[in-house]
Amino acid sequence: MIDFGVLEIWFVAGSQHLYGPETLKKVAEHSASIAAELSESMTIPVRIVPKPVMIDRESIHQLCLDANSAKSCVGLIAWMHTFSPAKMWISGLKTLGKPLLHLHTQFNAELPWSTIDMDFMNLNQSAHGDREFGYIGARMRLPRKVVAGFWQDVRVQEEVGIWSRAACAWHDAKQLKVARFGDNMRNVAVTEGDKIDAEMKMCYSVSGFGVGDLVERIELVSDVEVAKLVSEYDATYAVTESLREGGTKRQSLRDAAKIELGLRRFLMETDSHAFTDTFEDLRGLRQLPGIAVQRLMAEGYGFGAEGDWKTAALVRAAKVMGDGLPGGISFMEDYTYHLRDGGLVLGAHMLEVCPTIAAGRPSVEIHPLAIGGKEPPVRLVFTAAAGKAVNASVVDMGNRFRLIVNQVNLVEPEYLLPKLPVARALWNPEPDLKTAATAWILAGGAHHTALCCALTSDHLECFAEIAGMECLLIDAKTQVRDFAKELKWNDMYYHLASGFRG
Repeated sequence: MIDFGVLEIWFVAGSQHLYGPETLKKVAEHSASIAAELSESMTIPVRIVPKPVMIDRESIHQLCLDANSAKSCVGLIAWMHTFSPAKMWISGLKTLGKPLLHLHTQFNAELPWSTIDMDFMNLNQSAHGDREFGYIGARMRLPRKVVAGFWQDVRVQEEVGIWSRAACAWHDAKQLKVARFGDNMRNVAVTEGDKIDAEMKMCYSVSGFGVGDLVERIELVSDVEVAKLVSEYDATYAVTESLREGGTKRQSLRDAAKIELGLRRFLMETDSHAFTDTFEDLRGLRQLPGIAVQRLMAEGYGFGAEGDWKTAALVRAAKVMGDGLPGGISFMEDYTYHLRDGGLVLGAHMLEVCPTIAAGRPSVEIHPLAIGGKEPPVRLVFTAAAGKAVNASVVDMGNRFRLIVNQVNLVEPEYLLPKLPVARALWNPEPDLKTAATAWILAGGAHHTALCCALTSDHLECFAEIAGMECLLIDAKTQVRDFAKELKWNDMYYHLASGFRG
């Protein structure tokens, strides 16, 4: 569902006519070598494609136009091997609609002390060529990522890889359709928001559909399709006795499979890669979708419960960024606390937690649900694997979208949870529960989140920068007093920011 193989990033070296054909030939050769190395890096998921050396205003402007129209291009990496006067970059950079990374590097890691001459100096002068390019980026207030260091170093390639994954997520967001079954959960504030503003700023579209539209697709599912999917359930998961062949609740498993097949068909027909539902609008469904949502999330779909389209879009973006990385990503909800031993958060939801974060083989179970007024729903039950993660929330602040990110540490529960029949995760937030919860609430963070075991805060910060979102990080260094000041400073900045452009 997520195919990095069709995507690419263009690598562009800057120079000028002044240096002559021999130097420009060397610049092109070095540029191609760096692009090839980055393209082969295990930490960079897409192809890095070298482009001709940029030496004048016209070619730069055309390159940026070409990048904008190229469906496979998700961003540009720019490097000034020599001195490239930055005024000739202005019209192109004003036109550029793709994410930009400024790689401040040098072709050689070491200086040839005994042979260095002015020819070497004139060729290898990114130390001052990149400063010229950096100035025009700052002067134009361009959103961009700057990575400094030797291009063969692992950390440099890791930083480029993190940014490239964020660029891929932005590329996906610009085409993303979020299907919303029913409306928002009644009277809930934080899951609401301005969908027009989201499409203008975040590019993805949110479309509402009646549950009856979904029910129509479910009713088209054949018994043969259901039997095949139920067999897949049997082979993949530890199915509880009542749901096995001959069990008293076997029909409920078939109903759940039928919902999954109908939902999958609807999403494919509408080309939607994220969706929401709400237990307050289930007309025509026998049970609230549980295992269907969990399995679709595991394939890369974004999801938000109770009509939460912002979280659905965030989960999808995180799924794109995390594709192929160890660890999973899931819709999550901060549910309840353990207020001893430094504080722990028990996260869960009624049903919809993605099995990509599971510690072991999930079980398929059926239990009553006191909400929604439908038959007991089938769901996957498991505990999340221990390890580092980030928990992220997007909220609408009226004049901007805010991304709040908390670094957390997932832990194994010390006790069994025999009477909690849902998928769950247990974590201690950094720096501690008291500080993290205070900062989260001051920032207006939602109870719905994307729990990202495959990503770091760097991925999300890169995505926020590309998307023009405010980003707030709560980590081991966070202090409430400083965090509260950051909120006030950010409010002032975003009120004035429109006047900073141009």
